[in-house]
Amino acid sequence: MQESAFSQLNWDDCRLFLAVARAGQMLAASRTLGLNQATLSRRIAGLEQALGAKLLIRRTHGSELTDAGRALLEALERVESELLASQGRLHGADATVAGVVRVGAPDGFGVGFLAPRLARLAARHPDLTVQLVPTPRGFSLSRREADIAVMVGRPDKGRLVARRLTDYTLGLYAARGYLDTHGAPASLAELGAHRLVGSVEDLVAAPALNYAQEFLRSWRSSLEISSAIGQLAAVRTGAGIGILHDYLAAPEADLVPVVPEARAVRSYWTAVHENLRDVARVRAVADFLAEIVREAQEDFVMPPGGPREER
Repeated sequence: MQESAFSQLNWDDCRLFLAVARAGQMLAASRTLGLNQATLSRRIAGLEQALGAKLLIRRTHGSELTDAGRALLEALERVESELLASQGRLHGADATVAGVVRVGAPDGFGVGFLAPRLARLAARHPDLTVQLVPTPRGFSLSRREADIAVMVGRPDKGRLVARRLTDYTLGLYAARGYLDTHGAPASLAELGAHRLVGSVEDLVAAPALNYAQEFLRSWRSSLEISSAIGQLAAVRTGAGIGILHDYLAAPEADLVPVVPEARAVRSYWTAVHENLRDVARVRAVADFLAEIVREAQEDFVMPPGGPREER
């Protein structure tokens, strides 16, 4: 791509191209931008004409970047990142916490823990809008699918700033009614004689999220749910024995630990693209996550033998 052509580009057209490249299709990008799809397509065509290069290959179910498109994407992301970093440096500590921050998180953490505490953040920063996207899949921070990602395990790819939030434990639980009817297993080996609630195996997003084999190699779920909150709800209503996050299950009065000495341990981390680390609104949300996790530290890690007596 010629430098002279790049220097004459309209930044607004470049912004539209970034949206299409990140969304992977014109329709999704037009919805995000609030722009008519035909207008967006025409603007991208104009950008291609200005550059004298084909940027996208339009296909039935999306758009694929050409070599020139990938080169432009990389160049524009460098420019965008420098603008964001400069904004953070210029405003410094006096920057207003305002605008939109999207947080991607596993549904157990996002729905079960973070969502009930977001009112505090809203009261603290009334001009801030938080978009919480609880989902089991990963997020691409470089493609701006999220500004902050809560991950299980430390991220090892990309230009990311990672912060360890906390370890957390998972244990086996069942509803009192289920145990009254079926009895409680005395050991992990006896789990095979019970109805088990687990994840949908082929939808488990990462090996670290496949807990079942740590409890029983021959684990076979009678009910598979691809959501930590969904599994909690099913176990609570007597569907069987499930592996639940202790910080979600322990406060539930009708849930009873099963084989309480058995525990799995994982870690939550936050990740932010390095070029967003000094943006005031992103920093405020990341600090808030660390704050509320620190306050609830004892809830995340269950001691050997199961829930504490005061619970």
